[in-house]
Amino acid sequence: MSRNYYMAGNWKMHLTRTEASQLAQDLVKQLGDGKHKYLIAPSFTLLETVSAVVENSNIRLGAQNCAPEEQGAHTGEVSVLQLKDLDVQTIILGHSERRHIYKEDDALINKKVKLALKHGFEVILCIGELLEERETGKVEEVCERQTVKGLEGVNAEDLHNVVIAYEPVWAIGTGKTATPQDAEAVHAFVRKVIARLYGEDAASKIIIQYGGSVKPDNAAQLMAMENIDGALVGGASLKTDTFIPIAKFKS
Repeated sequence: MSRNYYMAGNWKMHLTRTEASQLAQDLVKQLGDGKHKYLIAPSFTLLETVSAVVENSNIRLGAQNCAPEEQGAHTGEVSVLQLKDLDVQTIILGHSERRHIYKEDDALINKKVKLALKHGFEVILCIGELLEERETGKVEEVCERQTVKGLEGVNAEDLHNVVIAYEPVWAIGTGKTATPQDAEAVHAFVRKVIARLYGEDAASKIIIQYGGSVKPDNAAQLMAMENIDGALVGGASLKTDTFIPIAKFKS
């Protein structure tokens, strides 16, 4: 089964509107002839600015999170209805920073996943283990739990709008990267989990991205692995001279 590569940039809490507009314009120009699927996910305050820039381009607009409720008395939260109004197409959910710094648990992430899918968004569901979990042999246990609980109640039809991003937490922003072989082993395992939940056909079609210190000099080796279908890039997505070579890696 051939799957299209999906290269995504998570801008995290960086950039002003002016900086974001310039970066988005540069990416639209330089990725216009790109052969893969592309996404950028700016902060909430930048979405309207960036939305206008990427409109009618081959770059999808993503948000980094959403509230678990559609609307109401939820001070400081941003709803799926507000994101839809800004032409956001994809929502990143369950990122390790949300899980570990902001204490989002599997049940909350699952609620957000179902709400986003109900409103027609594509969801990038992030999974991945901490360093101590890897060192104690719990990689598969953690990744299986986060996948199964994150997708609880999601039917096979909605799974078409789900992308999994495997991000070993110890490799995010640390400069450490899982070896292509380490990452491939987890990706292959997660695909087996999807096969058990949804069948072999669904498992062969689902995109599983890798995230965690992806750089221009390791992107091609990671993407060469059979079960790695793209990248969720953090710090390297904030500059064209690092993101473009990753996004347009030569296979």
